[in-house]
Amino acid sequence: MTTRPASASPAGLVVRGPRVPEGETVLTPAALAFVEDLARRFGPEVARLLEARRRRQEEWDRGARLRFLEETRTIRASDWTVAPLPQDLLDRRVEITGPVDRKMILNALNSGASVFMADFEDATTPTWENLVRGQANLRDAVAGTLRHTDPATGKEYRLGARTAVLCVRPRGWHLPEAHVLLDGAPIPGGLLDFGLFFFHNARSLVERGTGPYFYLPKMQSHLEARLWNDVFLRAQERIGLPAGTIKATVLIETLPAAFEMDEILWELRQHSAGLNCGRWDYIFSFIKTRRSDPEAVLPDRAQVTMEQPFMRAYTQHLVRVCHRRGVHAMGGMAAQIPIKNDPAAGESALAKVRADKEREAQDGHDGTWVAHPGLVPLAREVFDRIMPGPNQIARHRDDVDTREEDLLVPPRGTRTEAGLRRAVLVGVRYLDAWLSGLGCVPLDHLMEDAATAEICRTQIWQWVRHAARLEDGRVVDAALVRRLLAEETGGLRLRPETVPLFERVSLSDPLIEFLTLPAYERLVALEPASD
Repeated sequence: MTTRPASASPAGLVVRGPRVPEGETVLTPAALAFVEDLARRFGPEVARLLEARRRRQEEWDRGARLRFLEETRTIRASDWTVAPLPQDLLDRRVEITGPVDRKMILNALNSGASVFMADFEDATTPTWENLVRGQANLRDAVAGTLRHTDPATGKEYRLGARTAVLCVRPRGWHLPEAHVLLDGAPIPGGLLDFGLFFFHNARSLVERGTGPYFYLPKMQSHLEARLWNDVFLRAQERIGLPAGTIKATVLIETLPAAFEMDEILWELRQHSAGLNCGRWDYIFSFIKTRRSDPEAVLPDRAQVTMEQPFMRAYTQHLVRVCHRRGVHAMGGMAAQIPIKNDPAAGESALAKVRADKEREAQDGHDGTWVAHPGLVPLAREVFDRIMPGPNQIARHRDDVDTREEDLLVPPRGTRTEAGLRRAVLVGVRYLDAWLSGLGCVPLDHLMEDAATAEICRTQIWQWVRHAARLEDGRVVDAALVRRLLAEETGGLRLRPETVPLFERVSLSDPLIEFLTLPAYERLVALEPASD
């Protein structure tokens, strides 16, 4: 891979990757200088925190128990609230999420949802083209000039008179950006995503009566939230915006973070817009964090529902913590999508979504997520009916008293060959799509992204690691997984690297932390030559 001459970028920063026409206006010298400043100041702390993650996991692997932190007891016990919220974030009853391609952004902003979360993480494959074009698309959306013409139908899409509030999710701390090197090393992908969007759009957003709003993924501790807060303070200072202009919602989608919700809000209290129940990644994290515990082996993925005690404890604890601190507690994703060609199946799917949203609204959540514009009216009807005001923050849920053991109760159920086959098939099909540049894929009437694929492959790993038995008595081992993998993929047209990579992330010991790490290495290797 060749590199762009260093003279074309700020000193120390080298940008490399296939030429993307939008790069001329996105990757400007001033924007790259802004990103370089963030990467130079905060990149070493990212590396230190990732090493701290590794050490904590070693302790859990040796049998240490996850606990509420003794050293932050005062923060949990004290009465305090986060800074006041801006007007356009008070009512967030329906939020839609999706990748950063032009058509998706237009459909989501026009969907009737309160908020659109443009996702550079789980729903976007981080090809250089996707990242650069995604930034250009969001810049055009903020400016109100975004257009798209469908090449197949000629249909033109444009922004409506009233659009959803825009939030952006940068990548998590664990994901590097191989196309941007600082002193020869990749910078954190999240700093690139955040830095480019903030630099190009923060002032324009403020001038339009909104602001630079973000979702923060995959954090495992309040120290990681502290780092984001430091990044926000520096970014606002650099372009002359008051501290607190940025507002960020943290996805509680790791098991360790569930034990530090108060502390995460405390660290971001000047910039906080609340917490969100990232349910699918949370299940993945439950498996990954407790990988060495034979008592924590999950049943089939379909049986790990929101009614499982450990999921009920997690979501209700989140509502109580957020409302005590004066901020939103956002519900999770409904993975179902509308089914047009099967009325019975379509009604069944909608009934599941309705029941899920009613549970969230009745529990006290201030809004919810959907993955498809067709589900926005259903989710809005539920929250309009149960939550007539803009939010439920005044409902403190003092009846909830979450204990450490409540968050650690393993889900109960059965393990079946059908469940194992589905984990294999969904995981392989999603990984193949991801390597082809699609990070958000409808499969069998469910919207699958990196989080659900992570559940599939870590569940396979967990069953093999602990010699779990299926309900028919058979032990799940690598040989059985390989046989089912061959059977399920035999008739599929897949990229040649897909099956070997899926087998690696599902069976390698020790467990690979994120499937997107080796997949990203392969993705970069498959890219066209750099310009």
